[in-house]
Parts: sequence; structure tokens; C-alpha cells
Amino acid sequence: MMPKQCISKDANETISLGEKMAKQLKPGDVLCLTGDLGSGKTTFVKGLARGLKLGEELVHSPTFTLMNVYEGKGKKSLFHFDLYRVEKITEIFSLDYEEYLYGDGISVVEWAEKLGKLMPKTYWEIEFVHKGEQKRFITIQKRQK
Repeated sequence: MMPKQCISKDANETISLGEKMAKQLKPGDVLCLTGDLGSGKTTFVKGLARGLKLGEELVHSPTFTLMNVYEGKGKKSLFHFDLYRVEKITEIFSLDYEEYLYGDGISVVEWAEKLGKLMPKTYWEIEFVHKGEQKRFITIQKRQK
């Protein structure tokens, strides 16, 4: 069972948390990440990729492409959205987002608050808050609308 709240003392602990969470996920799960720039969202995604056996070294912020697909030796694909640069919700439509959010892989959305009314009905909300140079306060909740 995932902790509802935890303190991550450094990037390695954030990666470990993502790795641990990956083992509980199933195809179709959506993770909505929120938090300030540099708060650990992409680092957490590296842990998800490690836990899904996709290769964390492939993970980088898809800020300029809005989405990356990671596939590997694991049975699950990871669809990694980064909505940081999205200004209008209509920009998301060009991604065929529904095919990914409701597809056979696991979707993770950085800056998920920008989804607005496109937020899925059921999702994991994961919030990252700076608590120092390396330390992060992370809250994990399962949400249903």
C-alpha cells in the first residue's frame, strides 16, 4: 500500500517512491502530478519507468513535445504528458490524448491541473511540495469525480 503522505529527502527517494508505486499500477491507470517547477515530478516518473522495467534513463521532461511514450521489456507502456507549456485546453486535443489516457498503458500527466474539464473520472493525484533544496513533501490520493 502506498503512503498517503511522505517526505522525500532527495531524488533517489523520489525515484524509489515512483518505483514502488509502479508495482501497484495496472493498464488504464492515470497519475496526475502537480507541483511547482523542479519539485520532483519528472524524477518520480523516472521511478515509475524503473518499476515498469522501461529504463529510467529514457525519461526526460517532454516539455517541447508534450508527450513521450516509453515501451520496453515490461508488459506495460508509459505515456508521459507534460502540460507545462499548454496555454489553451484545445492544444491537448492534437495529442489524441483520449487514446492514451484511456488506453492500454499507464498515463502520467505533469501539470495535470491544466487538464481542466478533461481530467479523467478516476485518477491518482500526486502533489509535490518543496520543503528545502532536496526535500519534498509528497501527497498521494486516489480520486474519483
